[in-house]
Amino acid sequence: MDYVRTSLVLKAMADPNRMKIIDLLSSGCLCGCDVLEHFDFTQPTLSHHMKALEKAGIVSVTKKSQWHYYTLREDFVKDFMGTMVKLLSNDGQNDMDKEIVIK
Repeated sequence: MDYVRTSLVLKAMADPNRMKIIDLLSSGCLCGCDVLEHFDFTQPTLSHHMKALEKAGIVSVTKKSQWHYYTLREDFVKDFMGTMVKLLSNDGQNDMDKEIVIK
């Protein structure tokens, strides 16, 4: 398990607004303007949060004209879920002996 990488992801997710953004994106791709409707802050603040999530590898962004579309990265979801299972399992094995299969 990559503890440094996991801690960086958890740090990016630790903000309640970012958790809500992740929750919104779990339903599919959204334009930044659609995400912004769920919050009481400005577009520059949303950009700050989205950059943190993008830097952590949690979301990807596609720019179409003046609009930014955000998607929760499928590889992130799979890897994160597997990491959390490994981290929280108590099977008496160390990390090197654990093998987790997520279907």
